[in-house]
Amino acid sequence: MTITNDSTDAPVSAPAQRISLPDLAPEYYKAMSAVERAARQGVDPVIAELVKVHASMINGCSFCIDMHSTDAVKNGEQHHRLLSLPAWRETSWFTAKERAALALAESITLLTQGHVPDAVYDEAAAHFEQVELAQLIALIITINSWNRIGVTSRLSPAAK
Repeated sequence: MTITNDSTDAPVSAPAQRISLPDLAPEYYKAMSAVERAARQGVDPVIAELVKVHASMINGCSFCIDMHSTDAVKNGEQHHRLLSLPAWRETSWFTAKERAALALAESITLLTQGHVPDAVYDEAAAHFEQVELAQLIALIITINSWNRIGVTSRLSPAAK
């Protein structure tokens, strides 16, 4: 069998963007940007990006996956850790604190699948000071909002 490099091997274009919230709801978009800035204050940048990428993977937001994995790598995150986020429980690459944050991110992101169990919340509370935990919760809620914006409006990452 001969493999050729014809048009069937070319990348498929992303779906067209449906709507632009920055253009059509600029005050809301500015407010979301302000919420983002406020939510990430006091959260370890490594944990912040891991949580953002993980929630974005769960939600299927390609724009946010691309943006936050790129940011994570720029900040020194390792590719193998990012690629293993869907299976983080099966690896030894994450600290107990990162695991607690990832479990909390999953519970908040998948809210309809059992809410946020006490065990998950208690584990996070054991690893984060109360103010840091509050900020982490705010960050997780915020990335879920961004994911819903990205998925609904069909934001796609730029071609690379």
